[in-house]
Amino acid sequence: MKYKDMKGKRLVVLGAGESGVGAAVLGLAKGMDVFVSDMGEIPSKYRASLDSRSIPYETGHHTPEKILDADVVVKSPGIPPTAPMVKAVVEKGIPVVSEIEFAGWFTDARMVCITGSNGKTTTTMLIYHILRKAGLDVGLAGNVGMSLARQVAEEPHAVYVIELSSFQLENMYDFKANIAVILNITPDHLDRYDYKMENYAAAKFRILRNQTADDCFIYWLEDPIVAAQIKALQTEARALPFSHHKTEGAVAYEQDGIVRFELPGDVWDIPRDRLALPGLHNLYNSMAAGLSASVLDIRKETIRTALEDFEAVEHRLEYVATVDGVKYINDSKATNVNSTWYALESMTAPTVLILGGKDKGNDYTEIEPLVREKVKAIVCMGKDNAKLLDFFTGKVAEIRDTHSLEEAVAACRALASEGDTVLLSPCCASFDLFTSYEDRGRRFKEAVRSL
Repeated sequence: MKYKDMKGKRLVVLGAGESGVGAAVLGLAKGMDVFVSDMGEIPSKYRASLDSRSIPYETGHHTPEKILDADVVVKSPGIPPTAPMVKAVVEKGIPVVSEIEFAGWFTDARMVCITGSNGKTTTTMLIYHILRKAGLDVGLAGNVGMSLARQVAEEPHAVYVIELSSFQLENMYDFKANIAVILNITPDHLDRYDYKMENYAAAKFRILRNQTADDCFIYWLEDPIVAAQIKALQTEARALPFSHHKTEGAVAYEQDGIVRFELPGDVWDIPRDRLALPGLHNLYNSMAAGLSASVLDIRKETIRTALEDFEAVEHRLEYVATVDGVKYINDSKATNVNSTWYALESMTAPTVLILGGKDKGNDYTEIEPLVREKVKAIVCMGKDNAKLLDFFTGKVAEIRDTHSLEEAVAACRALASEGDTVLLSPCCASFDLFTSYEDRGRRFKEAVRSL
């Protein structure tokens, strides 16, 4: 199902966040009869976008009569497929698509799409940075920036760099990534996928749908779940794997402190210590970005310069301040265990680690060796820290139970000594005490700067 001419068709959008309102704006621009429905309150900036365009909407409930007469429904990624209204739409045979899928119907731009459990925001921003430095007409979309749909409607670009979550990939069917990047797949959001890792992995691999021999698939060669999926995969796309060390098949790798890129007819390198972003995880992110840019025929000098001068993403291993000789790092974006593993892997000083939030079925054994090696104390920060306390008690010299950010920061200050690092890398979603990981990170930074 792919429509170029949707004039007069009925579009219903479920959810009025960035993606939902973007889809509504695009639908209106294409002459569709648009209606927006949100079970919650619509933030004022999105309400203003709808009001200024006279797009009708409802809040606090879904009215079946206004929804079930749709020709197509765009569902915001945060709404699960098990939601009663979504099930009713599907039962009636009405197509349900994502905002990315919908936007893709109306553009022939080249798409560089990035997914993975960890590192996708940094990699997305890094690729965008390289392409802008190269002078391309490029837009940033997906989980970052303005929604793809709104850009297609009002600020079209020749190339888009798009961060895609598994939720966004669920309802994509005809959309095609010219360059698809899968960084890694580790347990996350398993409550959405019946606690089955194979279901989550399958959602991630939807990024390869519709790829042809003209397209590229960039991935981490050493990820066991990615490797298992690839064995059962049939794709025409050109595979461009990367790995930490020189490995058979890898077209990007590190050797003797040099990061090498070896594409047919395009071989180049950069010293690892020249990369702007430290840590093993950022080595992988830089390789994925460098490969993506090479495929787009960006000059290697431009790629090198961009990899050297890129500034880190907010809330991802973000330096906040040094107080009384203690360095404070904001890694609030670490909402799963594997992300915290990478944060701990990059720590070089004794660390006081802040963990806690909404547990998504986490297994903390993955970080236990690094905790024993690098963490001098753990501060639990959440409404209910029982699982963390049960797992980590006895595995670190000190562990504290706190239930607010202020209490947690005060505990860290008491536990940390000069030369130590305090690391907020919570392993968990933020929704027990905060509105988002951004809210958690910003409040952490405010608390640290007021010390």
